[in-house]
Amino acid sequence: MNNITTIAFDADDTLWINEPYFQEAEHEFCKLLEDYLPQHSVSQELFKVEMKNLDLYGYGVKGFMLCMIETISKVSENTASLELINKTIELGKELLQKPIVLLDGVTETLEQLKGKYRLVVATKGDLLDQERKLKNSGLQNYFHHIEIMSDKKILDYETLLKHLDCKSENFLMLGNSIKSDVLPVLEIGGYAAHIPYHVTWAHEQSENNLVHEKFIELPQINDILKHLI
Repeated sequence: MNNITTIAFDADDTLWINEPYFQEAEHEFCKLLEDYLPQHSVSQELFKVEMKNLDLYGYGVKGFMLCMIETISKVSENTASLELINKTIELGKELLQKPIVLLDGVTETLEQLKGKYRLVVATKGDLLDQERKLKNSGLQNYFHHIEIMSDKKILDYETLLKHLDCKSENFLMLGNSIKSDVLPVLEIGGYAAHIPYHVTWAHEQSENNLVHEKFIELPQINDILKHLI
């Protein structure tokens, strides 16, 4: 990795905790609909609605809220009370106000890399929410550029590299999703490091038996320092 000049970091569940908050909110939501379906069935219906609307809403809390409301309508066959919808909206608002908890090794890693590499945040999600989380994280000063991406596919990464005026062979992406943070980057000729997180959204899950000369698996984020410094 001697030719790396730019290092991009996913944010949610790479720099700070995110998915456990979503799962907690989903659990509370499924409890609200127990009179209609068992909780596990509500969860399955919600996921179907999320997948159906992903191209329309994108990623983030606001799309999640709309999908929960649509799931209420679907599961209750349009008989649910307004009170139930209001409780669901409150779950979404609480999700938008969760505290930012940095993962182990994040600050140490950024401190070691700052000044030696151009550091970038490349993350999916709602613009306002991700900006809020970054501000509250206290990490802004480590990064040269912040990119809130609508998706993380090959074209999205190519657009990012063009914006950064960075060649793929000089680019390294770190994240917790093989599907979003690793495979597209390897496809365009970049380097990718996977940092597994103990909780992963079903849509991002992928079997990891990947072998590639530009891919590394890291137990935690600060292990990247052994490969770079």
